[in-house]
Amino acid sequence: MSRGPENLRLLPREQALEMLEQHGIAPTEQRTEIARLLFGRHQHLSAEQILAQLSTSSARVSKATVYNTLNLFAETGLVREVVIDSTKRFYDSNPDPHHHLFHTDTGRLEDVAPARVQIGELPGLPASMEVLGVDVVIRVGPRRDS
Repeated sequence: MSRGPENLRLLPREQALEMLEQHGIAPTEQRTEIARLLFGRHQHLSAEQILAQLSTSSARVSKATVYNTLNLFAETGLVREVVIDSTKRFYDSNPDPHHHLFHTDTGRLEDVAPARVQIGELPGLPASMEVLGVDVVIRVGPRRDS
């Protein structure tokens, strides 16, 4: 779901620089602009949505730079990558543990508090492994009988 420029909120540059430095990321101009856009509020954006929003601003960022930066942000734990399927992935600016509800008819992704999802017993793991997290994506769409 794309947001228009009227809904665009940017994180102040100083906060974006500080955030990048805290995560050990060299703050290039492009990375800073992507961080300002992504962390202006809690939101779920795809690389395409970020590229489209940046193209309406004075920021000059290539498609490859957006993808590489988002991968770097995900690797360092700055964002959560939410994979819907092989063609849809979003980058979540909310770092707190939570799950997601994906609306298949609109493409909208929304947060679901962990307490709202009951996780049963997990499968046994080899002794050398530990559970690092459980991410649930609940796909919903209009009723077929209505």
